[in-house]
Amino acid sequence: MPGNFRDDFYVGKLMQLTRANLADFMYFLAVGRHLSFSRAGLEVGISASALSHAIKALEARLGVRLLNRTTRNVTLTAAGQELLELINDPIDRIDQAMDVINRYRDEPAGRIRLNIFSDAALLLLAPVLPVFGERYPDIEIDISISNTMVDVVEGGFDAGMRFGATVPEGMIAHRLSPDIRWVVAGTAEYLRKWGTPEHPEDLKRHQCMKFKIGTGKVYDWEFEKDGERLAVSVFGGVILDETRIALALACESAGLIYAAEPVLAPYLKDGSLQLVLEDWASVSPGFHIYYSSYRQQPLGLRLLIDMIREIAPLG
Repeated sequence: MPGNFRDDFYVGKLMQLTRANLADFMYFLAVGRHLSFSRAGLEVGISASALSHAIKALEARLGVRLLNRTTRNVTLTAAGQELLELINDPIDRIDQAMDVINRYRDEPAGRIRLNIFSDAALLLLAPVLPVFGERYPDIEIDISISNTMVDVVEGGFDAGMRFGATVPEGMIAHRLSPDIRWVVAGTAEYLRKWGTPEHPEDLKRHQCMKFKIGTGKVYDWEFEKDGERLAVSVFGGVILDETRIALALACESAGLIYAAEPVLAPYLKDGSLQLVLEDWASVSPGFHIYYSSYRQQPLGLRLLIDMIREIAPLG
């Protein structure tokens, strides 16, 4: 490659910066960080194919190839690596500047992308979002609900929301709810047919809704009483990763369900389900919202955290 790309870039191309070029630089930065068009597309909000076309157009305008593409991999060329280093901090500062400017608006604006465990969406966001949308109509919240562990940085998310015990290491986390009790429940009809378990080990003779949450591993049901802790590998013909389906099956007397007590609260209140082994309920850290320490926290995210704490759906 003739000449020095760094000098050519500073002297020539930055003098020709247009709005289109700036957008393409931001697209390139996302691809360079993720080395994936699909993941970068999630971050910037366009399709992988549109992103690929934008990068090709940028390469054509700059007159240099920035990426090596194969059917399996995307890697940076030497010029691409140098460009990434040049624009990384300036574009981050532009993002930070927009966040600062938003604070001076009469109404905050922007977009935040969240990856959320389904129980958190039901218990924390559902009561909060109508109020949040009314108070901050110009903030758009893009929510992906997933019960598998997702790398929020790789996925282009601003934050994730999970039970505290499942928050990945190295993340900044904020508690959004008190500790949560995990309880077992079933219908009166099921208990008449199968009997009421008196000890966690009795569950091995029952039909139980098994869960694979987070890593895909089937979870043992955890119990504690008077300092004694038990993890029981339960029996059941159904393995699920979604609480709502388990609830529907439990309400049809298909088996016992093990879940966070706030999820079961409406069904316990109306008598659809009854608690069993209540004195063996275990307690775990409540819901937390978390994000990377390497990314600027959007204003909208801070406002959402504040509102969840203000409304405190779970106390």
